[in-house]
Amino acid sequence: MKAIIGRKLGMTQIFAEDGSAVPVTIVEAGPCIVTQVKTPERDGYSALQIGFGTRKAKNINKPLRGHMEKAGKGYFQVLREVRTDQPGDYQVGQAISAELFEIGERIDVIGTSKGKGFAGTIKRWGFKRGPSTHGCKNVREPGSTGMATFPGRVLKGKRMPGQKGNKRITTMNLKIVDVRPEQNLMLIKGAIPGSSNGIVFIRKTNRG
Repeated sequence: MKAIIGRKLGMTQIFAEDGSAVPVTIVEAGPCIVTQVKTPERDGYSALQIGFGTRKAKNINKPLRGHMEKAGKGYFQVLREVRTDQPGDYQVGQAISAELFEIGERIDVIGTSKGKGFAGTIKRWGFKRGPSTHGCKNVREPGSTGMATFPGRVLKGKRMPGQKGNKRITTMNLKIVDVRPEQNLMLIKGAIPGSSNGIVFIRKTNRG
């Protein structure tokens, strides 16, 4: 599977050949370093472990530090695993860059959405307000959440106040507008999850 780790830099727009404005998200895609090659004989399945970003050695525990040192490329901010059918084509320390992808290719982008903190049902789920006249006290309250004697409890999945955002989100079937390997940049049409400088995982989509 084609995949790479990147960092969301922000959004802008570019102009297509017909003059139309295309909203794009700029992603710093790689370079990622292969830190481990997993094979069916040793691990039971085929995969690559890749690292992205940089961290200080003092901020990494000793076992993980020793594991990263095998690649000889420093210490990484994040590690991810990618399934592959050809683990023999890669070796520890090899770099994977944005040129792995092509213009026009379709991808999925996985990231962590912006955290909005604790939110009520109006902000979190779009509930309507209650009446604000005649002494009504449930203007922004969710109203009844359960039922009478049977089953006499709140059902699972009921939309309630709680944490909004800060969840793993996958945006599927996005289009790559431009790839600039010399700058490690990838321009993706539309929005992707997370805030600026957030870590994202990009993979070739299996849809359509």
